[in-house]
Amino acid sequence: MRIDLHTHSSVSDGTDSPAELLAAARGAGLDVVALTDHDTTAGWAEAQRTRPEGLTVVPGMELSCRWFPAQAPPISVHLLAYLFDPEHPGLAAERARLREERLGRGERIVAGLAEAGHPVVWDEIVERAGGGVVGRPHVARALVEAGVVDSVDQAFATLLHHRSPFYVAKADTDVLAGIALVRAAGGVPVFAHGLATRRGRVVGDEAIAAMAEAGLLGLEVDHPDHDPDERAHMRGLAGELGLLVTGSSDYHGSNKTTPIAACTTAPDQYEALLAAGTGAVPFPGTGGAAG
Repeated sequence: MRIDLHTHSSVSDGTDSPAELLAAARGAGLDVVALTDHDTTAGWAEAQRTRPEGLTVVPGMELSCRWFPAQAPPISVHLLAYLFDPEHPGLAAERARLREERLGRGERIVAGLAEAGHPVVWDEIVERAGGGVVGRPHVARALVEAGVVDSVDQAFATLLHHRSPFYVAKADTDVLAGIALVRAAGGVPVFAHGLATRRGRVVGDEAIAAMAEAGLLGLEVDHPDHDPDERAHMRGLAGELGLLVTGSSDYHGSNKTTPIAACTTAPDQYEALLAAGTGAVPFPGTGGAAG
């Protein structure tokens, strides 16, 4: 069984529609794929409706969070949430808040870029997003289309970098509160790409231990942005803390070069994840691979 538990569609910052993403997953030989768009469940219905035969889809989300270390600036962290009840009031309210936060942040970034003479227009970016959660990748694509930068990666390395004068921070969820919300909604919280040092500052082992104490159930160990030493460290930490180990591609379509199924999850870890989730079930409602 081949399992990829972290992918993004055009509902957030990927380029494939949910249907196209699932077709790509099946074409890559996956038996199970999780749809984990940022701060939204808006792609779940299409995924359920268009699921190819032979593919099980795990409904999920990637929650934008912050870790608040003592006497230091907060660190951005991402929490993968699987099999939660999408109607849970607390988690639904936090998703709505985060979506509004992303919209406001994106509009402020674009306003700054436009004021500096870069030919980007907020209303056009929102229209192109087609109702998806607008984020920096949408702004990056607009900069590429306008000829300001050569690629999405270049946009993130320059104008949209966190040290850029155009960067705007967003008020993400305290990760300990996020874990509590996911658990309250019957979901399975997994810490995403926790040691991806190439992305910027990362949390230490003590923070991950605190997350585990707060109810974290797993670590995303095998990820394209983790080098072999980082994977080994995370695997050892998961063993010490009694956490699940997952592997995923973090697929974003053409926004990133990483192909779907680049990293995968072991079947026994997937079965343990299924057993822990009580708020939703995989599509088509089976425990394992379909067909």
